[in-house]
Amino acid sequence: MKFDPKEYGIAARFRHWHGDQAEDHLGPFFFCKVEETIHTAFRVEKQHCNAHGSLHGGMMMAFSDYTLCLAANGGAQQSVATVSCNNDFTAPAFLGDIVYGKGEVIRRGRSLVFSRAELRVEDTVILISSGVIKLLPPASS
Repeated sequence: MKFDPKEYGIAARFRHWHGDQAEDHLGPFFFCKVEETIHTAFRVEKQHCNAHGSLHGGMMMAFSDYTLCLAANGGAQQSVATVSCNNDFTAPAFLGDIVYGKGEVIRRGRSLVFSRAELRVEDTVILISSGVIKLLPPASS
């Protein structure tokens, strides 16, 4: 599937990462790389909200995982798997908000990457996350 960030009110510098049907179904999510830092974005729509009208915590965690994994693979098509993910919720997001993420690598080993992500709506931090991401070898044909 192809998604255009402009259709969601997200800046054209962001692009859709192809290859994950779950993320396409949940999001769509978008990313861009500025120097060595991954930036992510998605617009909160009705299907992302809980019964209280705020962004569902599971959606926040899924989007944070997306941000952590892209930080680990640098936005490349390299497959990764989440080994662990820790999340701290600090504020809500609501219908219509654009949630921005920022992912950074804390330490990179041969096959494991320790990364951190912060999700925001405007100037408000809504979630802080850390994770361990496994770099997977290319699939053999």
